[in-house]
Amino acid sequence: MGPEFYGPDTPGVAVGLLSIWILGLSVGLTACTATCLPFMGALVVGDGQSAGTAFRQTGAFALGKVLAYAVLGMAAGLMGDVLLDVVESSLGNWLIGGVSIATGLWLVVARKVVKGCTTSRVFQGAPPFALGFVLSFVPCAPLAALLAAAALGADPVHGLAMGAVFGMGAALTPLFIVVPLLGRFGREMTAERPGLLLAMRWLGALILIALGGRRILLAW
Repeated sequence: MGPEFYGPDTPGVAVGLLSIWILGLSVGLTACTATCLPFMGALVVGDGQSAGTAFRQTGAFALGKVLAYAVLGMAAGLMGDVLLDVVESSLGNWLIGGVSIATGLWLVVARKVVKGCTTSRVFQGAPPFALGFVLSFVPCAPLAALLAAAALGADPVHGLAMGAVFGMGAALTPLFIVVPLLGRFGREMTAERPGLLLAMRWLGALILIALGGRRILLAW
């Protein structure tokens, strides 16, 4: 990464931001799918939603990632290399573990409460949004490169822009295809056998809680 990242008046800024977008895209097409699919798959199948709702939930998940990377880029512009050390610590595992367990509990407890609520779409979007946000804290080489570039720039506004562009690349993920297919599969199964809905909800909840517990053990 060259100096084109570091100042709004630098001639190569557009090229630098394009490079950052491609860097984010490399995350969205590879590591993001492998890491995030178990969480989103368990949520969508356990929630018993249609393919359309699953697609919207994936959109909320992607929005959470864009916001997280924007915040991380801005923080790196303020804090410098210190933030990279924080991200490479156990912070990500603690955040992912806590949110994953909370999402599992939401499936079997709060989901019943908000089902008939007029703002249920907002509530349905909150768990995937939170998962997308915290799963962005998983350390990887592209994220480290983003934070290093933002830290060298020492400009929180520019860091925020770089993080947002990186997140827009990472948001383009095969999850937009795979997760709705899982939602459709789960919906068709429960339509034929309504009694399966409760069992699938509990299974999804247990998977999320197990995934969260594993992350917390890794952070311990």
